[in-house]
Amino acid sequence: MPQVSAIFWDVGGVVLTDAWDHTQRAEALAKFGVEPAEFQIRHEMLVSSFERGELSLEDYLKRTIFYRDRSFTPQAFREYMFSLSRPKPDTLAFAEQLAKSGKYLMATINNESLELNRYRIQSFGLRQIFSLFVSSCFVGLRKPEEGIYRLALQLTQKPAEECCFLDDRPLNLESAAYLGMHAIQVENAAQLRTELAKLEVQP
Repeated sequence: MPQVSAIFWDVGGVVLTDAWDHTQRAEALAKFGVEPAEFQIRHEMLVSSFERGELSLEDYLKRTIFYRDRSFTPQAFREYMFSLSRPKPDTLAFAEQLAKSGKYLMATINNESLELNRYRIQSFGLRQIFSLFVSSCFVGLRKPEEGIYRLALQLTQKPAEECCFLDDRPLNLESAAYLGMHAIQVENAAQLRTELAKLEVQP
């Protein structure tokens, strides 16, 4: 078995909480008293463009929340959205250990909107861990589309059999595995250490 030389990480749900997943959306809507069903219809129509970097956060909020008068400001809602991003300390620390070892190319493959992605990279020191961000908002492709995984392999010039992709969602792992990458569903830091050790990946 070829030795793993590159590790591609999902961000939301693995090293950080999700940026704007259903849990975060529900929390924000409840806090600001926004009717969920009406929001969800609008969100579903726009989320693909939003995460591909084709729709700014300002325009997304105009179309999903502020298409009518509200008792709160766009700035207040935006700040609360950003506050929902939190670290998963154990997994983040493990990723940092692997990066510091210098043994592996460390990169991300993740679906995030532009403003949230930039905020999370900056706020949680992700540039010190990952050397490449294959984010949907930068490349115009989203998981589980096969194209985003192919692009990651092309950008890094790594053969698929030397790559491992980590994600918390089975659907996102399928395309990576189909292309020949090792694929691990992440449950927690201890489980991830055990699974990577089976591939002889350790700091």
